[in-house]
Amino acid sequence: MERLFQVAIDGPAAAGKSTVAKIAAKTLGYIYIDTGAMYRSLTYKALKTETDLNDGHLLKQLLDHTEIDLVQEGDGQKVFVDHEDVTERIRYPEVSAHVSLVSSFEEVRVEMVSRQRKMAESCSVVMDGRDIGTHVLPNAQVKIFLIASVDERAIRRFREEERKGLQPSLESLKEAIALRDKKDMEREVSPLVKAEDAIALDTTSLSIDEVVEKILQLVKEKQLS
Repeated sequence: MERLFQVAIDGPAAAGKSTVAKIAAKTLGYIYIDTGAMYRSLTYKALKTETDLNDGHLLKQLLDHTEIDLVQEGDGQKVFVDHEDVTERIRYPEVSAHVSLVSSFEEVRVEMVSRQRKMAESCSVVMDGRDIGTHVLPNAQVKIFLIASVDERAIRRFREEERKGLQPSLESLKEAIALRDKKDMEREVSPLVKAEDAIALDTTSLSIDEVVEKILQLVKEKQLS
């Protein structure tokens, strides 16, 4: 029986985690799990249902009655909340502005981590987020921590939103990303931090293909060791 393999990719907002994780997973034949999309999904539903975003207990109750599915389709992944396709909607600015708050509550994270670990029990995965190597998959064979300058990450997000037909402000995006970093690193529960055994990759001057190639090489070396 082939042993299951886990690749954990962590890093701050817009560091390129999802993009490279999707490509790496497809190349390896693994399942890609976007944990950030799961927190965004709950945030989207909380906003839609006008649930108090400052009440962790209410958010946990909402999560208990929320079905979140990550479905591999063609070259991408679709996100469904209670069978509704929210792939695009969970990336809207309003969701981005509140997801750090929603994901800061311990009761919410405990349930999400439980779901994420179950996903990784039956197949090899590439999972990205902010606490994968430190908390969700502490025994992952390969742990990577992606970093990039705030300016570079803001430019990436700017281009991403332009492709969606939005009209973003580069300066506003820089401010939002810097604030997101601060919230993620300072939260009490599972803060954004590099795992001791993770390998840091600065993606500022690297192309997507170059980052993916480095990740694949790390996986290959670990598989052969």
